[in-house]
Amino acid sequence: MGSALSNALSGLNAVSRAAGVVSSNVSNAMTEGYSRRDIELSSQNLGRFGAGVTVVGIARHTDPVTTGERRIADGEVALAQSRTGFLDGFAHAMGQADEAGSITGQIVSLEKSLIEAASRPESESRLQSVLYSAQNLAEKINSAADSLMSSRMTADKDIGNTVDLLQSSLQQVVDLNVAIQQSVSSGYDSNSLLDQRQQVIDKISKIIPVKEISRENQAVSLYSPGGAILIDSKAATIEFTPVATITPDMTVVSGILSGLTINGQAVSTNADKGAIAGGSLAGLFEVRDQLIPSAQVKLDAVARDLIERFQTTDVDPTLGIAAAGLFTDSGTILDPLNEEALANRLSVNALIDPDQSGDLWKIRDGLGAVIEGEQGDSTLLIAMTEALQKSRVVVSGDFTTVERSAANLSADFYSLVEGDLLNLETGMSFSAARQESLKTIELEAGVDTDFEMQQLILIEQSYAANAKVIQTIDTLLNQLIGML
Repeated sequence: MGSALSNALSGLNAVSRAAGVVSSNVSNAMTEGYSRRDIELSSQNLGRFGAGVTVVGIARHTDPVTTGERRIADGEVALAQSRTGFLDGFAHAMGQADEAGSITGQIVSLEKSLIEAASRPESESRLQSVLYSAQNLAEKINSAADSLMSSRMTADKDIGNTVDLLQSSLQQVVDLNVAIQQSVSSGYDSNSLLDQRQQVIDKISKIIPVKEISRENQAVSLYSPGGAILIDSKAATIEFTPVATITPDMTVVSGILSGLTINGQAVSTNADKGAIAGGSLAGLFEVRDQLIPSAQVKLDAVARDLIERFQTTDVDPTLGIAAAGLFTDSGTILDPLNEEALANRLSVNALIDPDQSGDLWKIRDGLGAVIEGEQGDSTLLIAMTEALQKSRVVVSGDFTTVERSAANLSADFYSLVEGDLLNLETGMSFSAARQESLKTIELEAGVDTDFEMQQLILIEQSYAANAKVIQTIDTLLNQLIGML
């Protein structure tokens, strides 16, 4: 009877622990990063005799292969979001080609005002309309260029914040490694700590996709797919220095902008095959160092094309040597060797602006004219219209050698941005679908509340059976005592 009582008591202890595990599973069914638990039992022996059941431990169920693939997908989605976020913002800054307020729309507006002025060259209001249209166009290009600078500064700041978050997260994993090892060595349940560590690693994988390698006493090491060691016995030291202001000429190669170092060594930030490839951090570096500079080059080419169309005596015979035309580089003639950031400096010639002591009639008579000419002469206005409509090859900006009018050039530029954005969004949709599919697989291996309720019924039955054994032994013992 003593042996039976011991067995029943051990059974009650086991089902009590099992009920606690089931209640933990059910209560955390919706908790992100929680892994389902199972109680592990083993028969207990005392010498040659059975002595009930003992709780070996609490097993935590995970699928490291699926989790690893899902983390790679997390990084791919974060990378795509960084890219599409910039392109969507820049496309908005340029404006759709068919919108009146877009760069293309402003070029069309200038062309329309020139045609109207040519039909009535003596009209001051129509000459004023040409000036306003030219100023609006220059300001729209300036605004798009400013948006590039702003986006680049934001990307640099975001890189700094992301690196800080990454560094603190890596240290969290190291601290949790230590806590888990201590818990295992002391014989305590470390599953809650393992859940916490998984959540932190999931956060890291969006910044840099990681591969998790198991170590002694349930510790882990983390490596990037590109080969960077992020955690071994300790966290890697990741450093980046943000800057207060960024101009288009600033680059990593020139040493003005900061790159990324891991343990003091400079690493590649290539978003597709570098040491940190595939996550949001690589995406931010790509935006800052590749996508924005490339867009700046093309926007500068659009500004240069606009200046060159009017900076010729074929259009305005009154222009002197080294004299700027309708559009200028901050008031001066275009220098082909100083094209960088030209879109930021594009302006309308002050000679035709009354607010800058200019003369409005010079739009009709020529920027180099000394005295006002015949008010009915529309020759120059017609020439400027034809210059804007003329198809010519763009000599910079990495555009194809197809001849384009000014409006077609800006429309093609917008189409390139929209095309890149569409391709990236298509790729992101695939990555997001893959990510969602892998999450679903993970959830299928997670907590099933119906199954847990079934387990709870079995636990209740087991508890009742063990309690019945104790009750029976109590009755027998009372009978024995009564016989004394």
